[in-house]
Amino acid sequence: MKQKMFRKITAAFGLLIACVLSACTEKKAWPEPIQKIVDRGVIRVGSTGDYMPMSYLDPTTGEYIGFDAALAEDLAKSFGVKVEYVPTSWPTLMEDTLAGKFDLAVCGITITDARKEQALMSSGYLGNGKTVLCRKEDEEKYTSLEAINHPEVRVMENPGGLNEKFARENLPDATLIIHDVNQEIPSRIAAGEADVMITEIMEAGYYCSKDQRLAAPLIHDPFTRGQLGFLMPKGSEDLLDYVNTFIEEERKSGRLQALENLYIYGPETSGETGGTTAQPQPALQP
Repeated sequence: MKQKMFRKITAAFGLLIACVLSACTEKKAWPEPIQKIVDRGVIRVGSTGDYMPMSYLDPTTGEYIGFDAALAEDLAKSFGVKVEYVPTSWPTLMEDTLAGKFDLAVCGITITDARKEQALMSSGYLGNGKTVLCRKEDEEKYTSLEAINHPEVRVMENPGGLNEKFARENLPDATLIIHDVNQEIPSRIAAGEADVMITEIMEAGYYCSKDQRLAAPLIHDPFTRGQLGFLMPKGSEDLLDYVNTFIEEERKSGRLQALENLYIYGPETSGETGGTTAQPQPALQP
């Protein structure tokens, strides 16, 4: 009788231990919509693909490159998934975001109150500001909005973004030329097809480093100052919280500074010459 009772108790205890171990080892579920991303195996990232040095679709390789492309890869790795890019454009960026065509967008998107009213934006990960890109020979000429705001000054911008908006609001007397392909504008400025491009300090600095015919006379004193962030539709608050934590971890590790050195200031100031070589952070916990 005692042996039979002992066997029952032992069996019951063993079942209890098995249940406890199962509960302890069971993988904790992510909140929505993160679980959908993990189950899908990819995070869908919206990008205009036209913004060097942030997120640019290289037509020769079909690969996205730049600061934001590397940041998107880091984010995907933290989930244990891959990046699936979804093309968008500056005129349709908000529309595509709200339609849920991608989980989030990251392609040099400035955090603004207007965008935050319609959608969700993460905390900032990189400072930016509107500045002037012009020909080297004109760098002492275009050093203020007043100097640019004349009918004879041709300002070229891509459609639908904040650069066009800024130009229309602040340069009403200048001749505004809209050109669909953003990455072609700097070379057109250099060739004399237009005089000025209003753009972000990162883009201005990048193209000046690639083309000695160009200058950015106000790169250290831009017209505006702001931050870039991730954009996602409302209802993605759990994903927003995760992304904000991810950004902070990337900042603490030195990874953001490493990407800035590599993609904005050039590899000569990156880890190869003594700068930080911080790696992407390991996966965050659910």
